[in-house]
Amino acid sequence: MIDVYSWPTPNGHKVHIMLEECGQRLGRDWQVHPIDIGAGDQFQADFLRISPNNKIPALVDPHGPDGRPISLFESGAILLYLAAKFGKFLPKSDRQKFEVLQWLMFQMGGVGPLLGQAHHFRVYAPEKIDYAVQRYTKEAQRLYGVMNRRLEASPYLGGRSYSVADIAVFPWLRSWQNQGIAWADYPALKAWFDRIGARPAVQRAVQVLADARKPLTDDRAKAALFGAQQYARR
Repeated sequence: MIDVYSWPTPNGHKVHIMLEECGQRLGRDWQVHPIDIGAGDQFQADFLRISPNNKIPALVDPHGPDGRPISLFESGAILLYLAAKFGKFLPKSDRQKFEVLQWLMFQMGGVGPLLGQAHHFRVYAPEKIDYAVQRYTKEAQRLYGVMNRRLEASPYLGGRSYSVADIAVFPWLRSWQNQGIAWADYPALKAWFDRIGARPAVQRAVQVLADARKPLTDDRAKAALFGAQQYARR
């Protein structure tokens, strides 16, 4: 059984979705170990051994590529590992594969970090800095525009088929309101978002640990995520 160390965040949801889409069912083929990032679980020694960057998700597969256990951190790497393991959601031909991978990298390098900053400065920052709010809100809107234009011409981000690119991006757009987005400005992207959200595997996956998540309002949680505890030398 695959062990997933996770929390109900966009990066956690990526892996939950991928496993369910690959036909792996929670409790039968994989199990989740909650890492409460507001309580500081990500700094525990056992977790740092498999995720040295103290970020979720991480995965341990007892049946790795050579038959031995393998542990992985970084959600994009985990998606590619699972795509190779199960032979799904990453095309075989070089041309189609790299078309998908460019959009996966677009999520890893742009959508995740910059939408995360928009969310932070609009919702969690202890003081409202207009420059930061405007900068990251406009960048969020720009990225939504890039994806909208792509989906005006293609049914999926990576091309004609559903892929790891769609799985990686979808969870990040679920907090669109906190990113300063009006869906009416991005009709093709909204149609894609609704289509992905209607998939049964996606619906199952976004419920994983959903009941455990708490609002990040107390000082302890903020210190773990944004303050001294996050930046302590280890």
